[in-house]
Amino acid sequence: MGNPKKVEAATLETKNGNKKLKKEYTQTIFRDWCKRCGICAAFCPQKVIVLNEDGMPWIADPAACIGCHFCELHCPDFAISITRNGAREVA
Repeated sequence: MGNPKKVEAATLETKNGNKKLKKEYTQTIFRDWCKRCGICAAFCPQKVIVLNEDGMPWIADPAACIGCHFCELHCPDFAISITRNGAREVA
């Protein structure tokens, strides 16, 4: 197995009192498991995952991830993992 690519992203604004919070996610693609079917990119509503010229998925805009897990749930090879990291305060 190769090393997965991990990228952190901040998304989904919520209000906690007077503070705005954004949930943070890490997207991990296990490239050795991926067969380049493109399902992850097709299901991503925010276009966080796109395909390069070889058809390999990559994280184009990690900050746009809303943590919907569509890519993870539809991947036939279990090659994607979305993990919530917590939340951070934003202005």
